[in-house]
Amino acid sequence: FLGVMPAYSAADDVLTTKLVTFYEHKKDSPVPSHQATILLFDPRNGSLKAILDGSVITAKRTAAVSAIATKLLMPPFAEVLCILGAGVQAYSHYDIFAELFTFKEVRIWNRTKEKAVKFADSVNGPVRVCSSAQEAVTGADVIVTVTMATTPVLFGAWVKPGAHINAVGASRPDWRELDDELMKNSVLFVDSREAALKESGDVILSGAEIFAELGEVLKGTKPALPEKTTVFKSLGMAVEDTVAAKFVYDSWSAGN
Repeated sequence: FLGVMPAYSAADDVLTTKLVTFYEHKKDSPVPSHQATILLFDPRNGSLKAILDGSVITAKRTAAVSAIATKLLMPPFAEVLCILGAGVQAYSHYDIFAELFTFKEVRIWNRTKEKAVKFADSVNGPVRVCSSAQEAVTGADVIVTVTMATTPVLFGAWVKPGAHINAVGASRPDWRELDDELMKNSVLFVDSREAALKESGDVILSGAEIFAELGEVLKGTKPALPEKTTVFKSLGMAVEDTVAAKFVYDSWSAGN
């Protein structure tokens, strides 16, 4: 697949397009399945100002949005973080969650245990490698799913009541990470209603009702409900890349 994600932010006066290639992952391939490049234009005349590493920006902005959702939706006194998946997004989520929150325990599970062990060995801080997704999830207060799964890997029967889930993988209308029980028995938040109803298999196939967009919670027009079991379905929005690219460009410009 080749994805094109253009956006203009009037508030920031910045115009970008992200180009994303997504290839089925070949075993032991040194090349990532997702690769991205961001083009930043001058909004006054359309000239190209910069080419930025879209893969790094995508990893960091996705984790940043999950962190915002977690800050708003996680239960008070959350102690256990669980990450399902051990790819690029697992690392970016771990980094920002370790920076912003104080979890007493972090657990990880991955289909390939070697990748989970490598993750635990390479991050700063203790991480417990679990032999099954159920073991990792049981009792966790915050769960992050960043897998390449096409069928559910997280089941409602395992999830602690009141937990918060950031569902980041399964970005196709026929792919799933979460089962129907979890989707239907949680309060569902999304980054974009329109995108979720077109692109998220978790939302489409479960028939779960969307309670709010994350932006509505930030604006105060919808409540966060951290006392409930909550799911934030993250698909990513072009404007997130646009704002992040401007941060990077302005920082670089200031140093030059």
